Amino acid sequence: MASLRALECLVAVADSGSITRAALLLHSSQPAVSHQLASLERETRTALLRREPRGVKLTAAGRAAVADARRAIEAADAAVRSARAAGQAAGGVLRVVCAQSLTVPLLAAVVRQWHRRRPEVAITLRESTSMDETLGLVDSDEVDLAVLPAPPAGRFTVTVLAEEEIVLAAPADHPLAGQPAVRLADLDGAPLVHFAPDNGLSGWLDQSLARAGVHPQTVMRTSVTATAPQLAAAGLGVAVCPVSAVGQGFPGAVRSFSPRWVRQVAAVTATEPEPLVARFVADLRGHGVSVPRDVRDQLSARPSPP
Repeated sequence: MASLRALECLVAVADSGSITRAALLLHSSQPAVSHQLASLERETRTALLRREPRGVKLTAAGRAAVADARRAIEAADAAVRSARAAGQAAGGVLRVVCAQSLTVPLLAAVVRQWHRRRPEVAITLRESTSMDETLGLVDSDEVDLAVLPAPPAGRFTVTVLAEEEIVLAAPADHPLAGQPAVRLADLDGAPLVHFAPDNGLSGWLDQSLARAGVHPQTVMRTSVTATAPQLAAAGLGVAVCPVSAVGQGFPGAVRSFSPRWVRQVAAVTATEPEPLVARFVADLRGHGVSVPRDVRDQLSARPSPP
């Protein structure tokens, strides 16, 4: 395969019309340029240059080759620029997968800032409700970064971004809505809008309630995290969900648990984050999880930690 240096020599000779001048352009010696050109002619099995008393001219084969040689050199230069930009967190492609409920309250504002301030960085986004699926994408190098509830310690690099509260969502006229905070025990036997098995919150919530010895009655299930509180507000029961799932203008009641229940939200990478990823993670940490003002107002009467 022809070397990039040989293609540079061919282009320089085409532009200057002389091997001597081409050597000056390339800060090389005349014998070195001649050697590269001879190597290229052996590779192509045809003459690319015609030597004349006043210099050299391209043959038909040389003219055909030089156009592609220019493109190859430009592509190589572009590759170097792209790698340098990514290494300096100034360009490149950032592939992100995010837990479904965190896309708007955590990711959206930071992505918007990057689109405005770093338009040379292309961000691709996937959403997922399964921790196993999300970590699999990181493990297989299909994404650079996952944003999700902090996984157990293991083979990944985990950077905690924020704490997120777990709350109760209920109809506005529900008996528990009259309390400033609720206890897990209050949910025993209560009708529960649960999550479908394909949503990772399903197993997590089952384990959490089982550890507390609480057994609500599941009335229906949904795969979409943000749908559970809406169904609860519509009168189908209560929902236990991350506060990120409760949107602005929520028509029901939102209450904290006593003691307050939180989980960590983290950025997960296969190894120590590279500069582009590290910059994005830092911005996520600086932003945190957004909670609509009307939801914050409902949660303002929080009990003290135990």
